[in-house]
Amino acid sequence: MSNPSNSLDNLSAEEKRVLLAELLQKKSEAEPSIPPEHYRFDLYPEYLQLKEQQAQLQSNDIRNPYFAVHEGIARDTTLIDGQELINFSTYNYLGLAGHPTVSETAKQAIDRYGTSVSASRPVSGEKALHLELEQEISDFIGVDDAVLYVAGHGTNVTTIGHLFGRNDLILYDSFSHNSIFLGCMLSGARAISFAHNDAADLEKLLAKHRHRYQRVLIVIEGVYSADGDIPDLPKFIELKERHKAFLMVDEAHSIGVLGNHGQGISEHFGIDPRTVDLWMGTLSKSFASCGGYIAGCHAVVEYLKCTAPGFIYSIGITPANTAASLAALRVLKQEPERVAQLHNRAQLFLDLASEKGLNTGTSHGSAVIPVMVGDTLKALRLSQDLFRQGVNVQPMTFPVVPQNAARLRFFISSTHTEDQIRFTVETLATALTTIESGAHL
Repeated sequence: MSNPSNSLDNLSAEEKRVLLAELLQKKSEAEPSIPPEHYRFDLYPEYLQLKEQQAQLQSNDIRNPYFAVHEGIARDTTLIDGQELINFSTYNYLGLAGHPTVSETAKQAIDRYGTSVSASRPVSGEKALHLELEQEISDFIGVDDAVLYVAGHGTNVTTIGHLFGRNDLILYDSFSHNSIFLGCMLSGARAISFAHNDAADLEKLLAKHRHRYQRVLIVIEGVYSADGDIPDLPKFIELKERHKAFLMVDEAHSIGVLGNHGQGISEHFGIDPRTVDLWMGTLSKSFASCGGYIAGCHAVVEYLKCTAPGFIYSIGITPANTAASLAALRVLKQEPERVAQLHNRAQLFLDLASEKGLNTGTSHGSAVIPVMVGDTLKALRLSQDLFRQGVNVQPMTFPVVPQNAARLRFFISSTHTEDQIRFTVETLATALTTIESGAHL
């Protein structure tokens, strides 16, 4: 039997190169081929689809309405590319982001504590400011305690994902925010959506499924961010009590907005806030900062602080963000007229839009007002035409909203003037008529 090594030794360098190439070719042919889109981000089908959509905008002479660089504080007006515009694309509902007291308090917090707490709170990142804000939030809402998270989106994801598991059921409104849906996925619980704001549909699901699961969570929002409508909270409380379930209310767009004092949907309906198990809210809107919170009974807050991954494995909220929200909340309590002004401005917009025959969907009583357009390209053109005339408002299109339900979404602020709103609605109605006639500005 010949020795392979001796045989190879007898081959020339060129013969060895050819033999190696043949062996590699045979090995390559024997192994399954891996398409390049499975290991290259620039060939992801989803990325290529994004580039195709961007090219379509360019071919229709439509600028990308997203990622515009704002050059100052986003209030009732904003500055983009040196142009001042009336601004309806900010969550600054009460005008407290940029308020002198709020800004100064944030600066003082940086001077005292630095720009970061430099650790998770259980380890060594706990500051007195955190405890002050948690206590003031829970007092403002009317419950025992609260826990702060560094991001509003993460608040829903980590709280829902942590408190519920595979033996549980989550029933959520079909118009729920992405963060709620991702929290449901993370939990491993069975998750079923019910028809939007439809307590009767929820009741059917509870009657059918409640007995099969240990814990059941019902999730709704105080104000729905794409439609600006408000659920009938007392009905959902009655269902959760009758079926021995938990109720969570996402108040991202309702705290600081609903109720005479901005205390949210519980004040709006005059109900005892302790009848809701989990109050979720963000600090990035009425509270002029960044982050989120869960408020409720002592037990759930203590448990989350000691075990929730998004809290114990994350750095604590920054001193500046904490102080800014604390100052904003205190200004709100001292100046409830800001809430009354917000209600007045939002109702004026709705009334004027109705007079012009604009479709504002189901929005009522909130600071979120959509103008329904339907077609995606029409919504994009309308946003662009308004921008050219000095109004900044963002379009919402599929898949963020249902197919053929594209809209412009107006966020109303207490700092908007009547003249700004009248000009905007008049300009909007004219621009929409122009586009529907087959032309645009």
